[in-house]
Amino acid sequence: MSADRLIGESERRLVPRRKFLRNMSGALTAALLPRGAWSIGKPVDSVIGSLSSYMAAAGTRALPDDVVECAKTHLLDTLAAMISGTGLPPGLAALKYAHANSGAQVATVAGSDILCGAIEAAFANSMLAHADETDDSHAPSQSHPGCVTVPAALAVGEQFGIDGSRFIRAIALGYDVGTRVTLSFGGAKFQTDTHRDSHATAGVFCAASAAACAADLNSQQMRWVLDYTAQQTAGIAAWKRDVDHIEKSFVFAGMPAKNGVMAALLVQSGWTGVDDVLSGADNFLMAFDPQADPHMLIEKLGERYELLRTNIKKWSVGSPIQAPLDAMEALLKKYSLHAGQVRKVTVRCATQEAVIVDNRTMPDLCLQHMMALMLVDGTATFRSSHDQERMKDPEVLKQRAKVELIGDEELDRLLPKRVAIVEVTLSDGSHFAERIDAVRGTAENPMTREEVVTKCRDLMAPVLGSATCNALIEKLWKIENVKNIRELRRFLQKA
Repeated sequence: MSADRLIGESERRLVPRRKFLRNMSGALTAALLPRGAWSIGKPVDSVIGSLSSYMAAAGTRALPDDVVECAKTHLLDTLAAMISGTGLPPGLAALKYAHANSGAQVATVAGSDILCGAIEAAFANSMLAHADETDDSHAPSQSHPGCVTVPAALAVGEQFGIDGSRFIRAIALGYDVGTRVTLSFGGAKFQTDTHRDSHATAGVFCAASAAACAADLNSQQMRWVLDYTAQQTAGIAAWKRDVDHIEKSFVFAGMPAKNGVMAALLVQSGWTGVDDVLSGADNFLMAFDPQADPHMLIEKLGERYELLRTNIKKWSVGSPIQAPLDAMEALLKKYSLHAGQVRKVTVRCATQEAVIVDNRTMPDLCLQHMMALMLVDGTATFRSSHDQERMKDPEVLKQRAKVELIGDEELDRLLPKRVAIVEVTLSDGSHFAERIDAVRGTAENPMTREEVVTKCRDLMAPVLGSATCNALIEKLWKIENVKNIRELRRFLQKA
């Protein structure tokens, strides 16, 4: 008889007394715990059972047509972010790391000639995808799902040679599972209250879910993947002090992608773990947010697809600058304005947003600089928004001096919806204003396929060359016809 069986027999003889003590202890604990904490301590097997079953079936479950189209769009947008990130400091650091730790040559590092193991490829590609402020974002959960989900699905997909349909379904699953984790924690409030990073917390579950789907794991294995993902959830908001974007890229993308893929591959290789990490003693939800609602993890799974609530950035700049650039572009076009006419520009946005982009040293995170560029150039490209030298350009500095940023507490009440008001005063005293309530690229005001393609060409063609860039775009729109995802490799590698 095993030791576990002997312990079990001994415990059964003590059941009556222990049951009484347990009931008394439970009543006392229920009275003392904060509201919501007791329910998390109770078994929520129905949650993990539903979630793991949904995850296991995702690879063969057909998606609605609009979700497939949206998944292709976000796939293209994220690959473009990865490829354009190869020339930026976080991307260069990631490429150096991947080259030094290539190991098994099974997965592609985008925009390079490097092949490495799936974990290393997911890490490097995620760093590339968030080397900039180009990748997508999911406002309700305060996360950036694309920069972790796509690299994880691609790396594990290459390792196991999956087809295009499973690839798209793995991506959709990653968005659905990871975002629901921080939604159950209250979204942005979770980061504010705990100082843990919501992007990393959602991201590791995005990556793990996508990787596990690509690895074709069953329902029991999905339970263990969730367990090992919970154990590897990390990241604190100290990244806000990072001035080079490297640590931010690591926290938002590289680390969660690496950990999520590792969780999936550990289980795929035969590891077992805790069957239900969402309930019972010392469970994940209790450790991270005792007030969390576990049922939000499965709320409307298969009905509400989080891809459709994820924003694509029209401009390759920080999210708080998107609405002001939209407004300035509209004003320039509507009134045929040019920089020489402008005396003053006033930008109003939420105070929580203003502090992120107020006179930053990085051009793509500096609102005053980007508004000045828009005045001078009439637009903002990937190249111009990352040209450090233009922060010293006398003409740009002249226009930047005209820009005033005001944090507006009234707009804080509208968050996570990012609203901006831009007012322009001309030398002759004329005054114009534009309010943006739905940023271009958000779920409320989505970009067209053509707009996304234009953005992505701007990001990819300088690295891949125009011919390869166009071929990749065409391949992605027909991804369901791809028999083995490794077919993408020749389009992703640097010319």
